[in-house]
Amino acid sequence: MKHPGPLFTLLAGVVLAGGIGIVNLATGTGVAPVAGAANAAAGSSVAPSTTSEAPKTEAPQAQAPARADYAGRVTGGGASVAVSVRDGHAIAYLCDGKKVEAWLQGVTVGGKLDLKGAKNSSLTGSFDAAAVTGTVTASGKTWQFTAPPAKKPAGLYRATPKVKGKQAKVGWIVQPDGSQVGILTTDADSVAAPALDAAAGTATVDGAAVIAEPLSGLTGSGDF
Repeated sequence: MKHPGPLFTLLAGVVLAGGIGIVNLATGTGVAPVAGAANAAAGSSVAPSTTSEAPKTEAPQAQAPARADYAGRVTGGGASVAVSVRDGHAIAYLCDGKKVEAWLQGVTVGGKLDLKGAKNSSLTGSFDAAAVTGTVTASGKTWQFTAPPAKKPAGLYRATPKVKGKQAKVGWIVQPDGSQVGILTTDADSVAAPALDAAAGTATVDGAAVIAEPLSGLTGSGDF
């Protein structure tokens, strides 16, 4: 008996390979082409992150009081400043106890100060329950200041006595530590004010007792 020749062996292999392919197609076990797998991978994408930062909230601002008194010193020393606020209006006094002084007035809106005085003096700043901070200009000079609240007897005082028969004006600033500074102004000159008894609210001017009027936003005393 003769053995199958090479041609018969080759034909048997082709038939066997074709049969395996037909079985794979019929049973759904065929392998997807490599190119198709690459295309599927390329078409996929990662979903974008939906994480977002929490909205930032601003710290609440301190509310400006309707009535308040402050007294302190300018930065660098040399002068004192007092501010009294009452129901939308404010009065301030700058004094170095020698020659420099300024009375200033104006309105307040939202805790802001914009006060004006004689000879181009001015005061701008802001205030809340903790302090008043700003800039004051007088006699051609400008100072920065921050002043804490003033509780009586600290604060701003004034008097309008007569000196040698003529009307004069006195202003005092009493600091929270009890120290004080003031100026007595007459038609002729400006000099250091006599000592003020803040507890009694009196001073002696030109040999006569004078009542010092407190300018206070807290008590409502004083004529703004």
